[in-house]
Amino acid sequence: MKLLTWDGQGFCLYYKVLETGRFPWPSPADGVARLTAAQMAMLREGIDWRRPSWSAPPSRVA
Repeated sequence: MKLLTWDGQGFCLYYKVLETGRFPWPSPADGVARLTAAQMAMLREGIDWRRPSWSAPPSRVA
């Protein structure tokens, strides 16, 4: 996946490749795929935003 964004000063190019599987991409409606900020963040991390599996928070070390 390649993502080109404008940060106010210039363009940023993000590149992500999954080792296995595929990115869960939404079905385009009217030729446009719309994502929320949360869905985009999960997509960038390779998390299936349709069925996220929440794990326990990391344990604290005293």
